[in-house]
Amino acid sequence: MTSRVQPTPAGGLRMGTPQGRWVLATTVLGSSLAMLDGTVVNVALERIGADLDAGFTGLQWTVNAYTLTLASLILLGGSLSDRFGRRRVFVIGVVWFAAASLLCGLAPDVQTLVLARALQGVGGALLTPGSLAIISASFAGEDRAAAVGAWSGLGGVAGAVGPFLGGWLVEWSWRAVFLVNLPVAVLVVAVAARHVPETRDPAAAPGLDWTGTALAVAGLGGLTYALTAAGGTASGPGALVWGIAGGAALVAFAVVQRRSRHPLVPPRLFADRQFTAANAVTFFVYAALGVVFVLLVLQLQVVSGYSPLAAGTALLPVTALMLLFSARAGALAQRTGPRPLMTAGPLVSAAGLLLMLRIGEDASWVGDVLPATLVFGAGLTLLVAPLTATVLDSAEDRFAGVASGVNNAVARAAGLLAVAVVPVAAGIGGDDYTDPAAFGSGFRTAVLICAGLLLAGALVAAAAVRRPLESTRTGRMPVEECLHCDVDGPRWHPRAADAHPDPLEER
Repeated sequence: MTSRVQPTPAGGLRMGTPQGRWVLATTVLGSSLAMLDGTVVNVALERIGADLDAGFTGLQWTVNAYTLTLASLILLGGSLSDRFGRRRVFVIGVVWFAAASLLCGLAPDVQTLVLARALQGVGGALLTPGSLAIISASFAGEDRAAAVGAWSGLGGVAGAVGPFLGGWLVEWSWRAVFLVNLPVAVLVVAVAARHVPETRDPAAAPGLDWTGTALAVAGLGGLTYALTAAGGTASGPGALVWGIAGGAALVAFAVVQRRSRHPLVPPRLFADRQFTAANAVTFFVYAALGVVFVLLVLQLQVVSGYSPLAAGTALLPVTALMLLFSARAGALAQRTGPRPLMTAGPLVSAAGLLLMLRIGEDASWVGDVLPATLVFGAGLTLLVAPLTATVLDSAEDRFAGVASGVNNAVARAAGLLAVAVVPVAAGIGGDDYTDPAAFGSGFRTAVLICAGLLLAGALVAAAAVRRPLESTRTGRMPVEECLHCDVDGPRWHPRAADAHPDPLEER
């Protein structure tokens, strides 16, 4: 396969050239597979539950099985890419993701679907880090920022189209949401084999932290199972044991990271208080987002009587606002410091959630849904870019890629745990998603809990985010060039490649 790849020009690819366009298109399509699956599946949950006769716990696991393996393995995926080849691991991830998508689309019961979703998360963890790493390592230094900006913008467009596409597919069949990934994956692999150069990180760690990875999977899995079971028929001493075991595994993970010669999470990152604070804000904010994105589309379908297509369009204003104004918010944070925006953003989003309390039976899209999502999206627009910039700014240049990966994992772990525990705390369980009165009551309680999580994020930002952002560091892209438009989870920014002036290794 490698012999067919077009040779890379000396010094790297250039924007506007045919091969540069091919590489950009391949990475955008590949990363969009994982990104869209985190949003469009939410639109399909109501139909999945009805068709497979699943309770609400089954729907929770349909979301959480994917997030669990993705959050646990995404740092390992980045390490594998750097060590064994970014294109190689990216292509393996795409093929794996497609095979798991086929199993999802053919699943005869919810248990098989949950297993297939967990396998999808493994594929996502392999392809997600590699998509931007390929761009960062393949393009010439003077064109790298423009390539990343184009990747981010095109990914934002895909994110905006995703819920609408998902709703349209669900109107036909929820299985189509998964099966549509197959032709896209075939296209990505074919183009990657022909046009994407292979790159590695010559400074990659000689070993992999398999012990830390296993403990992360066990810890997050144990806690997720315990929290989800607390609201179902499996609650009891067994769930408590799972929770204790999961907590112990996470404690062991922290110990292993301190002792490992090549840790997934270098402990020195958290010696910086601003980095720790930014990740704490990330945890609270993305915990709220994970719950809202699952429950809102169910509320619109179960209680308000919306079709999947109409429900899928509900969050379009959020993505549109972030796509249009995130870079401006990042530039403003560069001038004013991140603290004001990271404090105001969660508060504005919390106000949007309070407006969502009006979304009930016979809710109007223009009068009830649109104002709530516009305010909610405005808050996220103020917050997300400065938050990402703060994470990257708080890490040493050589740890920039790892810092971004840690932040991505924190965001996904937050959503994972929140989707497990918040519905339970709100009293949603069993067949409540088929009962408009029961689900509507639980939705309102969950929205108030999520508003509280956003308030906690604002308080942490106000109290602990102190330093202004530095001006562009040597070898780094300007803040406004490395922002993202994702609401499902922060995008991976593997900027460690920038520390190596010529990381290309033609194969």
